[in-house]
Amino acid sequence: MLENIRLSFRGIWSHRLRSFLTMLGIIIGIAAIIAIVSTIEGTNEQIKENLVGSGTNAVSVTLCQDGWSYEFDYAGKPDIQPFSDELREQIRALDTVERASFIHQRDYIDGMKRLGTDLSSCSLYGVDDGYFATAGYTLVRGRGFSARDMAAQAQTVCILDETTYSTAFGGEDPLGGTIEIRGVPFTVIGIAASSTQFEPTINTLDDWYTYSSDRTGKVFIPASAWPLVFRFDEPETVVVRAVNTDAMTDAGKAVANLINSALGLDASSSTSLQYQSQDLLSQASDLQQLASSTNIMLVAIASISLLVGGIGVMNIMLVSVTERTREIGLKKALGARKKQILGQFLTEAAVLSLLGGIIGIIVGIVLARVISLVVAIPVAISVPAILIAIAFSTLVGVVFGLLPSVKAANLNPIDALRYE
Repeated sequence: MLENIRLSFRGIWSHRLRSFLTMLGIIIGIAAIIAIVSTIEGTNEQIKENLVGSGTNAVSVTLCQDGWSYEFDYAGKPDIQPFSDELREQIRALDTVERASFIHQRDYIDGMKRLGTDLSSCSLYGVDDGYFATAGYTLVRGRGFSARDMAAQAQTVCILDETTYSTAFGGEDPLGGTIEIRGVPFTVIGIAASSTQFEPTINTLDDWYTYSSDRTGKVFIPASAWPLVFRFDEPETVVVRAVNTDAMTDAGKAVANLINSALGLDASSSTSLQYQSQDLLSQASDLQQLASSTNIMLVAIASISLLVGGIGVMNIMLVSVTERTREIGLKKALGARKKQILGQFLTEAAVLSLLGGIIGIIVGIVLARVISLVVAIPVAISVPAILIAIAFSTLVGVVFGLLPSVKAANLNPIDALRYE
C-alpha cells in the first residue's frame, strides 16, 4: 500500500498541470459545500443565540387562550385558583428546573408615565424576591427590593431597566424619582440590567421584528403592590431557569403540565385556558429549518461538480492506463497479479481525489471567511462536514477510478508489451 501511495504521488507530480485540472471539479465542489454548510451552521447558531440569549436559560410559562397570551384588559380576570405553596415547591423540585419565580406581568400599561413622558409601551412586572436571579438581572444602581418592600402593600417602590431609565429620565439621576402607574406614584429605588448583556444580531428588518419583541422597557414592582395598581389578584406567570440551555424546552413543558394538572386546566384543547411555555428552542428550530431548507438545494447543486470531478478522474485514469500499457504488460510479465495492478491504479485515483478534497476544504474555509466579511453573514466551520468531505472525495476517486483500474488489471501481458 505504501509503495502504491508513493507511486501515486510520483505520477501526480510528474503531470502536475494535468493532475490539477483533473482535481479542479472536486476542489470546486468540496469548497462550495464547505462554504455553504459553514454559512448554514453559522446562521443556525445566530438564530439560536438571538432567541435563547446567552446563558440565562430562562423560560416563561404563561396563561394562554387560543394559542395567545391571555389579555386581562380585554377578557377580565379568569376563574382560576391561585398557586398553592405545595404547587410552588413541586415546580422548584423538578429535575430540569434550577430556580423558579412567580410574577405578575402586563406587556402594555395604559396610564404609566413619568411627568410628560409616556411609558405605556413598557412592560410591568410584579416580582417576588427571587425574580432577578432567575431571569438573569443584576442591579447596576441603587438597591433591590427589601423584605419590607415585599411584605407591605404600602411600599410603592419600583426598579427600572436601563431602557426605561433612558426613556423616562434621560441622563438625570433616577433614584428618588417618581413614576406614575395608573394614578399610583412609585418611587424609583434602583436600575437593573441583564447580567449577560446579550444583544441579538439584527441584520434586516425581518430580524428586528423576529428578535426585538423583548427590547421594550421594563418596570419592576413588588408582587405585594400589584393589587394597588389593578385592584385584584391575577393568575401568575412562572419564570424558571433551566439547568442548561438544552433543558429549556423540557423544563417549560414540565412546569406547564404540572400547573395545568394541579389547576384542572384542559391542556388538550387549544381554545381552552391553559398554561403554555415559551418554547424558544422550538422557535429557533423552526427558523433554522426555514433557513436551511433554502440552502439544501445549493448543496445539491454544488454536489454536481463532484460528479463532474469524478468523471474527470475516470477520464484521466483511462488516459494514464493507455499511456502506461507497456509498463503494465512488463509488470504482469514479471509476475504482478491482477489485484496488484488494480490496487495501484485505485490508489492513484483515490490519492488524486483526496488531494483535491483537501485543497477544496482549505479553499472552502477561506471562501466562508470571505463571505462572512463581505456580506456580514456568520459562519461556523463544521468539523463533521470536513470529515465527510474528505471521505466523500476519496470515495469519488475509488468509484470513478474503478473502471480504469479494472481495465488495467485485465490487460493481456503479451498484447500490452506489443502496444505502441
